[in-house]
Amino acid sequence: MIKVLLADDEDLVRSGLRAILASAGDIEIVAECDDGAYVADLVRLHRPHVVLLDIRMRTTDGIVALNRVMELADPPAVAMLTTFDVDEYVQKALRLGANGFLLKDTEPTQLVNAVRDLARGGAVLDPNVAARVIAAMADGQRAAEPARKLLSSLSGRELEVVALIGQGMSNAEIGNTLHLSEATVKGYVSSVLGKIGAANRVQAALVAYRGGLIG
Repeated sequence: MIKVLLADDEDLVRSGLRAILASAGDIEIVAECDDGAYVADLVRLHRPHVVLLDIRMRTTDGIVALNRVMELADPPAVAMLTTFDVDEYVQKALRLGANGFLLKDTEPTQLVNAVRDLARGGAVLDPNVAARVIAAMADGQRAAEPARKLLSSLSGRELEVVALIGQGMSNAEIGNTLHLSEATVKGYVSSVLGKIGAANRVQAALVAYRGGLIG
């Protein structure tokens, strides 16, 4: 079972997410809270595989909670929940190592699949969301040259892999596209992250965007 922690200060949002995820036979909601102050403690107690974390909450917000979770040993995958106000909160979440972003009104099947991808070590990079997040984060020419320099350290195959990461593909999808086994793709992804200094796939996608691999 994939264990999930929900953190959102809107009861209606949590109940909707709970209903959708509970309908999947392989997902269990192990804890919920309406305040970011409780998230790290609940992660320690319940050891979820995935945390869905509201980026803005009335008391302790998701950025503070994310920072605390990422300081834990072996932190879970964290996807930030947003109504899609692209601002400094998104920048901070990326820098802290968030595994992606989900709109609160994400279609149920997409939500379930996103949680499964996160549990497998993937990132929430739905094209409808990721392109806007990455575009908002790309700082034009000032960011392009450093990104190109990072990408220059990659092999031809690794460049193909990071470009497909930037398109929101899972390891399995990348494998199908490049005719590689999922295990081989996993090795390439690990190598790519190490070479470009990315904490996760979202940060790798940002480098790919800034470096001109995707647009």
